[in-house]
Amino acid sequence: MQRFSCECGNVLFFESSQCLKCGHDVGFDPGSRTMVRLMPGGAAKWCDNGVRYGVCHWVVPTDSAAKLCPSCALNRTIPDLASERNRRLWGRMEAAKRRLLYTLMEIGITLPGKKQNAKSGLAFDIVSAAANPTVTMGHLNGVITVNLEEADDTYRQINQQQLGESSRTLLGHFRHESAHYFWMRFLSDLPWDDPFRLAFRERFGDEWQDYSTALRHHYENGPPAGWEQNYITGYAAAHPWEDWAETWAHYLQIRDGLETCESLGIRVQNLSLPLVLLPAEAGNLPAMLGSPTDENGEFLAWLQRWMCLSTVLNEVSLSLGESSLYPFVIPVGVARKLRLAHYFAEVWGR
Repeated sequence: MQRFSCECGNVLFFESSQCLKCGHDVGFDPGSRTMVRLMPGGAAKWCDNGVRYGVCHWVVPTDSAAKLCPSCALNRTIPDLASERNRRLWGRMEAAKRRLLYTLMEIGITLPGKKQNAKSGLAFDIVSAAANPTVTMGHLNGVITVNLEEADDTYRQINQQQLGESSRTLLGHFRHESAHYFWMRFLSDLPWDDPFRLAFRERFGDEWQDYSTALRHHYENGPPAGWEQNYITGYAAAHPWEDWAETWAHYLQIRDGLETCESLGIRVQNLSLPLVLLPAEAGNLPAMLGSPTDENGEFLAWLQRWMCLSTVLNEVSLSLGESSLYPFVIPVGVARKLRLAHYFAEVWGR
């Protein structure tokens, strides 16, 4: 996340809805990816979900017929808003979704809605398992379903403990499911011998293995011994599609986290820590995609900066009596998968 500022010069943050210095209402303009003042007769107005429910601070052009911002317009289903609790949890969900969309905008990946493209467009169903116990989070044919109850911290932490996860966040859910959507949109229709499909298979495994059987085996037996050497999470070891989704989610986490640190002045060159070194092969692309030395080196330097900065974040968190902010280790096998995720992001964002 980049650093924002008001026209008066005061610092603003991505969630800011008012400048604490000049007192003006502000909102995020997804068109310019900047924070703008909201003035009577001005060029921008708050999204209708912000005006009516206080759950959105993005803006739409005043002269536009659209009432919803690009993020809220992607919703196909929202919770029952007669419940104050639902409105509160929905606000948390929307905040996480907007952070995902911001990162994708920064990459350059466009997100057509289902109304614009029924086949490859994107939509979100935000449904409460309390109201519909059959709800499961996931992606199907361009529709990402998320369980509203995950916005309840206690509910989410119970699930995290039961599933043995080191981290479980709303933003992580959206990032993970976006990977399944992008698989469908960019990779699923390619011929089986397309270089992108071959590269995917080299790094993540054979996606043709039975998905239901693989997940059932994972939940019955857990991840294989030594999974930490090749997977970013235990769940990633369940199936190549889940390995891809966990890796993509982690790539977005690193990208956003590194941008945030560096935009706020936390840079590796200012730290009294040795730079974490990975072997050169960790930055190489699969051979069928070519292997540009400069780009491989740039990726490796980028990843190593994050590994160093994440150590600082962990130490700060622990000094405050909290758990590590970044409870992950990146071995060479995971770095090589992140390299492919980075390559896909660059191609899809062109």
